[in-house]
Amino acid sequence: MSVQLSAMNPSRVRAPQALVLTPVLASILAPLLTLVMLLAGALAGSGSASAAAGAAQAASGFYKGRQVSVIVGYGPGGGYDTYGRLVARHIGRYLPGQPKIVVQNMPGAGSLVATSYLYRIAPKDGSVFGIIARNMPLVGLLGTRQSVEFDPLRFTWLGSSTSFQNDAYVLLVRKTSAVQSIADIRKPGVPPLVLGSTAEGASSDAMPAVMRQLMGLNIKTIGGYADSGRLFLAMTNGEIEARTVGLSAVRANRPDWLALHGPMRILIVFGRATRHPDYPDVPTARELANGDRERRLIEAIELPYKFARPFAAPPGVPADRAKTLQSAFMSVHGDSLFLADAAKTGIDISPVGAQQVRDNIRRLAQTPPEMLRAIEKLLEAR
Repeated sequence: MSVQLSAMNPSRVRAPQALVLTPVLASILAPLLTLVMLLAGALAGSGSASAAAGAAQAASGFYKGRQVSVIVGYGPGGGYDTYGRLVARHIGRYLPGQPKIVVQNMPGAGSLVATSYLYRIAPKDGSVFGIIARNMPLVGLLGTRQSVEFDPLRFTWLGSSTSFQNDAYVLLVRKTSAVQSIADIRKPGVPPLVLGSTAEGASSDAMPAVMRQLMGLNIKTIGGYADSGRLFLAMTNGEIEARTVGLSAVRANRPDWLALHGPMRILIVFGRATRHPDYPDVPTARELANGDRERRLIEAIELPYKFARPFAAPPGVPADRAKTLQSAFMSVHGDSLFLADAAKTGIDISPVGAQQVRDNIRRLAQTPPEMLRAIEKLLEAR
């Protein structure tokens, strides 16, 4: 049997009629439409939740049973070491799988050795992060004679434990020194104030140049000390009359030094736009600038104090692990045990996140070229 299909005459095809949504029909369809929308939302939400759970499970699988190394760019006994070990003691509770955390001190060249290690050598899998000098981003941007080139924005930044909200970088002077005031350092014909410093690139190395050239202070620098701990010892032994150092580092490592009858006094506060509330009679570096240009240079040099104790992992850490590290870093800074531990040492905890660190580095990178050249020249002439 054959079946013959005849062509359909378009003129005889009736167009579909529009659906008329009567009140009765609407009342029937409304619950069905609501159910469909709820099911669609649930499916979408479960997809997002599944993705998040998958990422967390993947991170947990990576960190469980693993050792995570925290690199400290200075030797034991200084401010960076204090912050590095504090974070290391507590952050494991906020990493999935609660891995073992091990601190490794890697001093050298004002933390440039540790910076280079993190940037070029360390595993890029999220198993290593560290604390480096706050002005390493400036060193990277300037590209001065450090024999190391790096782009500070490529690091996987975790954040900073402090933004110097309640801290300061200070000029600390022995009370036995002939210099006991700013006026003394500015007197012509008197011996210079003898400061100790670590390697080039560190804050302890940069600030003497700032004081000499932007404030007109009579400063002599003895460089080459390995780390902050050695500088504390040199101050104790009277090898040097002064040093620049974080206020919280003094409170954590030599709490008696700034007592009423202690052996040291503070003459200048750096890293702040205003005077420190605990030392209202001590001027800021900006107040002591020789002029407007010098003050602007000081402000640019002090910008890294907005991320004063920065932590970073190597470039190229997988995005899920980078997010895990960043989240753990910020979470631990709100942990009650962490904060109690920090309070015992007297250090400032005013954390900023990874994005704020990157934003401030970008601000630093946008410093007018002539100012960057002036800063570079200033540091090279120290």
